[in-house]
Amino acid sequence: MRFEDYVSGSFVRQYQYKSFAPSPVNHEWTWEDARIHTLLEQAAAALAELNAFSLFVPDVDRFISMHVVKEANTSSRIEGTRTEMEDVLLDAEFVAEEKRDDRQEVRNYIEAMNAAISELERLPLSNRLLRQTHATLLRGVRGEHKTPGEFRRSQNWIGGASLQDAVFIPPHHDEVPALMGDLEQFWHNENIQVPDLIRIAISHYQFETIHPFLDGNGRIGRLLITLYLISKGLLKKPSLYLSAYIERHKGAYYDALTVVRASNDIGHWVRFFLRAVRETARTGVRTFQAIMRLREESQGQVMGLGGRAPNGMRLLEQLYLNPFATVQQVAATLDLSIPTVNTLFREFLRLGLVAEITGQKRNRYFVFKKYLLLFLNQKTDEGGEQKGENFL
Repeated sequence: MRFEDYVSGSFVRQYQYKSFAPSPVNHEWTWEDARIHTLLEQAAAALAELNAFSLFVPDVDRFISMHVVKEANTSSRIEGTRTEMEDVLLDAEFVAEEKRDDRQEVRNYIEAMNAAISELERLPLSNRLLRQTHATLLRGVRGEHKTPGEFRRSQNWIGGASLQDAVFIPPHHDEVPALMGDLEQFWHNENIQVPDLIRIAISHYQFETIHPFLDGNGRIGRLLITLYLISKGLLKKPSLYLSAYIERHKGAYYDALTVVRASNDIGHWVRFFLRAVRETARTGVRTFQAIMRLREESQGQVMGLGGRAPNGMRLLEQLYLNPFATVQQVAATLDLSIPTVNTLFREFLRLGLVAEITGQKRNRYFVFKKYLLLFLNQKTDEGGEQKGENFL
């Protein structure tokens, strides 16, 4: 089917409202828009460069963990949580009480993301995997009573306080199993010639239109993008997440999805998606480049600590996993004495590698601020920028 001939679906009369029944997507797709060809080439090249960097950077999994934290926090914030990255990385006792529920939602998302990525080593991308991920996402937090791990068995809606004033009403729940089955077949259909970036662009739109869960659809739908790219080998490491781009362009994102349903213009959505991939991948490459420069500079400083250098290197590597740390945490993790770790942090403070953020003499928290800022101050080629937090 040509994009230009696509009919997104139809509204179906239910009892007191009309739900939207999207057209199936598991078929051939073509297009005549030259802009899509150009964007597809650019996005694929940027993604390939990001993938190459993720394989080139030593001990890359240490740095990927921070990408995961950033994505989990940003994706959750799109849905209304109020946390910042430091709230997620700090121990709960150091987080304001009114943010702790939100913090747990983000921690759940991190666990769900890591588990899903791990499962891809054994299982193909599937609805089963998405349901498992959804169950972890909603465990013990708001939404835990909204059938975690199961496709919905009742009508949901988007926007408004009820079905009567909803902005959009997804398909009736009886249609969800067949629509999600069609979507899963589309991911793995080798009899059609559709580029993977086009396939996942269409898949994300379709997933968000189906809205198969009672809660958590936005977060699962964004995670689906990364899971698809890994499952198809376009990414060897989970290094691309679109939530930061979507948050900066939230209005355009929702408008692009709405335009498909309202006027069948799926090409408009695909162009938005390909730009998001291109810009996010380019930003990811710059972040990896900055990480490598910082690592070389920091290692040089630590190696100048003489006999303390070996333990200093161990502390530095630990801070790449989580740039926030206390003396007690490091002592337990690295099996070092409290006096030894105190000395190491004193040297790191002298070198300007860390800052102390509590202002206390006891129970102090340190942050590897230059490293954290690499994930907070990320400029895009389109001029967007995410600012560092006030505590720095």
